[in-house]
Amino acid sequence: MSKQLEVGLIGVGKMGKNHLRVLSMLNGVRVAFVHDPSAEAEAQAARSYGVTAARDLEAAMAKVDALIIASPTFTHIDYIKRAAGRVSTLLVEKPLAGTLAESEEVHRIAKQHGTRIQVGFIERFNPAVQVLKRMLDESPHVVSVDLTRTNKVSSRITDVDVVIDLMIHDIDLALHFNGPVAGVSAHGSRHGDMIDFASAMLTHENGRFTRIQASRITEKKMRMIQATCMDMFIDCDLLRKEIQINRQSVVSQKEGEPYVISAQTESVEVRPQEALLSELQAFIAFAKGGPAESVPTHVDGLTAMRVCDQIRHEVLS
Repeated sequence: MSKQLEVGLIGVGKMGKNHLRVLSMLNGVRVAFVHDPSAEAEAQAARSYGVTAARDLEAAMAKVDALIIASPTFTHIDYIKRAAGRVSTLLVEKPLAGTLAESEEVHRIAKQHGTRIQVGFIERFNPAVQVLKRMLDESPHVVSVDLTRTNKVSSRITDVDVVIDLMIHDIDLALHFNGPVAGVSAHGSRHGDMIDFASAMLTHENGRFTRIQASRITEKKMRMIQATCMDMFIDCDLLRKEIQINRQSVVSQKEGEPYVISAQTESVEVRPQEALLSELQAFIAFAKGGPAESVPTHVDGLTAMRVCDQIRHEVLS
C-alpha cells in the first residue's frame, strides 16, 4: 500500500458530497476518483474538487486502497459485489444493505474475499455519544436507555422505511451501549408496507432494557438519549451535543418533618468535533490495518439489520 492512501468514492448525492468535502481536507489521503450513475452529477463533483470522474468503475476500483459507497441503499449490494476482490477496505453508508438477506450475503462475500467493511453508523462518532458511552460503562448499574429520533419525511429517502432509515442508528447505539439483544417487541404506524412511525422495546442479555422511538411524521427534529441508572439519570441531546446528569440526594430529616429530596443537575463538557471527520479518520486508520474493534463493521451492520427485521415483522404483522 502506498504511503498516500488512494480512496474512491461512489455516490455524489448529499452524503457523498459531504464525504468528498471532508476527504479533501485529510492529510495522507487522495481521492482517486468519484463515480455516480448520473454522469452529470459525477462530472460536476469531479470538477468541483479536481478529481477524476470514473466511468469505467471496475478499472478505477482496481487502483485504489479503499472505497466509500455512499449511493442509495438499494445499490449497496451490487457495488459491494463489484468491489470485493478488487478493493481491500470499504466504508458502506448505513444500512449495510437494503434487506436482511442482502446483508447476510454481504457477510458471506466479506468472508470469502477477506474484505474489511466499515458501516457508516456515524452516531458512534458523535462526541456526545462517545462521552455517554464512557459514562454508561463506568456506571455500576444501568437500568434502561431510551432513544428518540424524529424527522419530517425527506424527499431524498424513498427506498427504505423509518426503521431502516432512522431507527437503525439507534438500534446500533443500543447494541453498542447494552450488548446483544435477547428479545424484541414493537408496534408502529404504516402506509402499506412503508412504516413511518415505530416504537420498540429491546431486552438485552445483560438484563438492561432499551426503548427506541423513530418517526418520519413529526415536524420537530429530535435526536435524544435518556439513560436511567441507579445512581443518576442522564439527558443527552445529540443535536446540541449536550449532556446533563441528574442526581438525587436525601437531605437529613428534621424532627416531625418528612424527608426532603433535592436533585443536583450537572452539565458535562462535550468537546466540539464533526462526527463525519472522526468517522473518516477512523476509516483511514482501519484501511491502513487498524483493528476492526475500532469501527462498526459489517458484522455490526448485519446484527443491527437482524434487529430491524424483527421490529419490522412485529409492526407489519
